Amino acid sequence: MEATVSDARSAQEGPATFRDVFGQSEFRAIFAANVLSWVGDYLARAAVTVLVLRETQSVALSAAAFAVSYLPWLIGGPLLSALAERHHYRRVMVICDVIRMALMAFVAMPWMPTWSVFALIFLATLANPPSQAARSALIPHILTGDRLVVGLSAFNSAGQAAQVVGYLIGATVAALNPNTALLVNAGTFAVSAALVRFGVRERPPAMTAVHRSHLLRETAQGFQIVFERPVLRAIAVLVFCAMLFSIVPEGLAAGWAADGTDGAVDAGTAQAVIMAAVPAGYILGGVVISRFVAPARRLALIRPLMVLAPATLVPALLNPSPAVVAVLAAGCGFAVGGLIPVANGLFVQALPDGYRARAFGVMATGTQVIQGTAVLATGALAERYSVPSVVGVWSATGVLIMGAAAFAWPRPGEIDAAIETARAESSAAGPAHPATRAPASGDQGHEQGRPRHAVT
Repeated sequence: MEATVSDARSAQEGPATFRDVFGQSEFRAIFAANVLSWVGDYLARAAVTVLVLRETQSVALSAAAFAVSYLPWLIGGPLLSALAERHHYRRVMVICDVIRMALMAFVAMPWMPTWSVFALIFLATLANPPSQAARSALIPHILTGDRLVVGLSAFNSAGQAAQVVGYLIGATVAALNPNTALLVNAGTFAVSAALVRFGVRERPPAMTAVHRSHLLRETAQGFQIVFERPVLRAIAVLVFCAMLFSIVPEGLAAGWAADGTDGAVDAGTAQAVIMAAVPAGYILGGVVISRFVAPARRLALIRPLMVLAPATLVPALLNPSPAVVAVLAAGCGFAVGGLIPVANGLFVQALPDGYRARAFGVMATGTQVIQGTAVLATGALAERYSVPSVVGVWSATGVLIMGAAAFAWPRPGEIDAAIETARAESSAAGPAHPATRAPASGDQGHEQGRPRHAVT
């Protein structure tokens, strides 16, 4: 992103190392802060479900307490993410952490009624989109070239690991005292705020007050840049399609385990193994592909990995044992984990500086919607058909979709042109004045002819 990409390594060089990435003190601070926040988030989700269940004895309300943490992304993710473009990224991240710390501390108070727990969780999670958008936009200012891809892979893998660790710690502590677990979550946000405040230097906002228009208009520009530029649109299609089927084993794990154990192992163990398989494979794929595969080779692997990801789940049609299901799910996770960091690296490089937070909001919200829709749709189908049949047919459809997406994937020259166009726009407009540039298409850098204020 921005001019930081200009010193990128040649595609012929070997991959960057984790030493290169973690040698950057600012990256270390942001990485540690986000891992703490993620662990705290998942810990809190596990604890809140226990807390609400104890208070109300209602499984439905307990599930609703879990689901409410996703609502901000669904109802205002892009709009809230656009706020990050208007302010100092570091300041946005610190303020969001302090807000979440205070609100989660209130949730932990034992005298809080259930309705206020829902309200406070909703308010706390409203800080997630701007905070994560600011982080996403800030990373390319810190990491350059192939270090960016490796850094994004480290973030993605850490996010998957944080989910497992957070749920395990949250469920364990919540079983003893859910209020304590929620206080621990508040503490993680306090430490995260301190790490960012003192470990990351201040940078000017991507958009100054004089270049702002209207928040809704700026949000719409985030959708424009993602879906009107061919290269960015192709990456968005890749990411959304990958999420469409990779979430299914997790979403249907309970039903799959209940139907397929046959007394060999208990259903709870089978469910846990299936649910953990995708993130475990994701972590492994991210590390192997980003660390041990050369940059040029990674780009060449995009097309085959796109098709391989859903193809690994097609054998579910044969109704294999839970152990084999876990292997298939891990294979899917491996392919997706190898794809996403590379796609993310291309995505941020092909975005002009000043639009990354908004584009992140679009992508994050789309991912949430796609995953929720996939789980709901396959769950409904599983009411009428067997889970293996649903997963197998759903994945076979994914092979066809990903095959079409792979066929339409931009040529290397088109990707290079899109990245060069983004660099030129960032350099010409300046980091504080992105909104003065008109968007250009990813097709060899031709102008799209929209007004200069209609930033993608």
